[in-house]
Amino acid sequence: MSQASSDKSRGVDKPSDDNRRGTERVPAQFSLMYSGMSDGRMLIGNGVVSNVSKSGIGILGNQLVKHGMDLSLFIDLPGIEEPICIAECRVSWVSGRRFGVEMISPKLEVQNELRFYVWNHLYRQDGKKP
Repeated sequence: MSQASSDKSRGVDKPSDDNRRGTERVPAQFSLMYSGMSDGRMLIGNGVVSNVSKSGIGILGNQLVKHGMDLSLFIDLPGIEEPICIAECRVSWVSGRRFGVEMISPKLEVQNELRFYVWNHLYRQDGKKP
């Protein structure tokens, strides 16, 4: 019997899909709005960013999305007056109202704002990880 089938028979779960991201995640909690097309209709949702990495964002939203769907995000980063816009994101996983998006070619300014946020929350001022 293979390890995978043995694990299934014992009720052991595979590693969570949440852990597939190749870069370190920073827990977060700030609001965003997302929009995209779903079944020929415009979908607009509000949500909360749950984590951020260099390449993706974890979200808890009030509107259901589908894997592979293209979305635009408008994120209210703490300390930034205007929401930042990430025009192109693709839904990479969905679990109910929780989902993750991969950012596709974000503008340099957006990359820098997110990088600044991640850096400031991943490392303390003394250079140690929180």
